[in-house]
Amino acid sequence: MTGTMRIPRSRGALSGVLLLLLGLWGGLLPFVGPYFDFGFSPDDTWVYDTARLELVIAPAIAVGLGGLIVLSASNRAFAIFGAWLAVLGGAWFAVGPIVAVLWDPGTVGTPLGDNENRQVAEQLAGFTGLGVVAVFFAALALGRFAVVGVKEAHLAEERMGHGDGTTSGTGRGTEPDHGPDSGTTQPLARTFGRFSRHSPTASPPPPPPPEPMPARHVPAPGDERVAGQTGEDWHR
Repeated sequence: MTGTMRIPRSRGALSGVLLLLLGLWGGLLPFVGPYFDFGFSPDDTWVYDTARLELVIAPAIAVGLGGLIVLSASNRAFAIFGAWLAVLGGAWFAVGPIVAVLWDPGTVGTPLGDNENRQVAEQLAGFTGLGVVAVFFAALALGRFAVVGVKEAHLAEERMGHGDGTTSGTGRGTEPDHGPDSGTTQPLARTFGRFSRHSPTASPPPPPPPEPMPARHVPAPGDERVAGQTGEDWHR
């Protein structure tokens, strides 16, 4: 299980970038929105107070930092921590202005829009909608980090095998690796023997030589056996 804690950095790249951008948007909107007549009162830029610290800056840091962790982490546990941090920041963007009335830290101001549609858009862009979108992408990252892919499990098994010497070719009881990049050379007979056993293109062994035929007796000229005679009877 330890080997599966490593993840590719690209696993949370998209969610991490989007969370980082959402954190920057949420943290800067109340301060720079008056430049574009889109934001919250007072109608002045870079106004700081305790309410904006608790309801704007704190969740923006949580979402942005969580997105940065998700974007750059190569450890599964650390990436999950970053995703949860972004979830909390997004949730606070969505419900913070409602819950904050319990301890009365103040308000971040009223929307600057001169009609209801624009005021709703400013409220969604600065708090409620922003928080929901941040929670969505953070939850998406959590789902991706919680699943161990087949390729990751295979790579983890290979790393564990190299660690205990079962597949690295250098452990006790295993055959050393004599591949083309190992820097060593096998004995010639062993190499050819392995090739002939396993390679489908190896030529078959040559057939055994034929057995010699028994020699036939050829009589010398003048020494002919007369048909019908036996023993020492010869006709010369």
